[in-house]
Amino acid sequence: MSTDGFVVPASLAGERVDRAVALHTGWSRSEVQALVDQDLVTVDDRIVAKSRRLEAGEAVAIHGAPDPDVHELHAEDVPLDVVYADADVVVVAKSVGLVVHPGAGNDHGTLVQGLLARYPEIATVGAPDRPGIVHRLDRDTSGLLVCARTERAYESLVAQLAERSVERRYDALCWGVPEPRAGVIDAPIGRSQTRRTRMAVSIDGRDARTHYEVRATWLRPVVARLTCKLETGRTHQIRVHLGAIGHPVVGDATYRGARQSLPMDRPFLHAAHLSFTHPATGDRLEFDMPLPEDLEAVLRALGPADD
Repeated sequence: MSTDGFVVPASLAGERVDRAVALHTGWSRSEVQALVDQDLVTVDDRIVAKSRRLEAGEAVAIHGAPDPDVHELHAEDVPLDVVYADADVVVVAKSVGLVVHPGAGNDHGTLVQGLLARYPEIATVGAPDRPGIVHRLDRDTSGLLVCARTERAYESLVAQLAERSVERRYDALCWGVPEPRAGVIDAPIGRSQTRRTRMAVSIDGRDARTHYEVRATWLRPVVARLTCKLETGRTHQIRVHLGAIGHPVVGDATYRGARQSLPMDRPFLHAAHLSFTHPATGDRLEFDMPLPEDLEAVLRALGPADD
C-alpha cells in the first residue's frame, strides 16, 4: 500500500521521476533516488528508473519513506589530481590509498566527497551513495577514472561500459610467466563463499573477461609485466583472474601475491590508459598516466628485463 502519491500535473510534465517526487514530498533528490533504486516508486503501477520522464495524467505512487539512518553525503576538501574536466565529465588520476566512495569503515575522505567540493552538481547524478561514479578502482590501485557531471553523461558512460566500448588498460606485475603469453581469461566472478570480503571465480558469478599480454619478464625472481585490458568490470577482476590462473599480482596479499622475495605495500596494478566517447560531442577522448613512483621503484630494483 502506498504511503503517498499524486497525479502528474501539466506543470510537471517532462520532469524526471526523482525531481518530481522530491518537489511533491519535500525530500531530497538523494533520498528519492534511494527509494527509486529500491523499486518503491511506481508510475501507473510500473517500476521505473529515476531518470524516467513523466507525462501529464500519469499516477505516481510512493511505497515507502526515506531511511532515517541514511545520511546525505557532504563535500570535503579531499586532494584530487584532475587531469581533464569539462561541463559533462571529469577524469581523475586516482592516488594509492584513496577510496572512491563511502562504504563500510570509510565514511570520509573519499574521491566522491572531493568531487562534491569541486563540482557540487554531481550530487544528483547517478546513484545517491556514489554520485557521478560510473566505474571504480580499488583503494590500493592507482590510475585513471572518469566521472559524470550530468545525468546525460552518466547514462552515456554507463551505456558505453555495458557495450564494452570504454577502453581500460592496466599495467600489472605478476608472479611467474603466463602461458600463452597473450590470451583471455574468461571466468565468472562472484563473492567468495568462504571469505565474504573477497571475490572468487565462481560458476554462480557474473560474466568476466580479462585480456592480457606479457610485455617483459625477469628471472630473479620470476615475474612478468603485463598489459591487461578489461572487457568487463567486476570487483577485483584482474587480481582474481590472475590469481585463478596461478599468476597472482605481485604485492597482492588478498589473492596470494605477497611474497618476501619482492616485498610491496600494495598490489602492482595501475590503470594506465582510459578512452571513451564524449557524451556530448561524440569525440573519442584518450588519456594515459605513467606509473607512479612506488611502482617505478619496483621495476628499477628488478633491473633490466631478461626477455
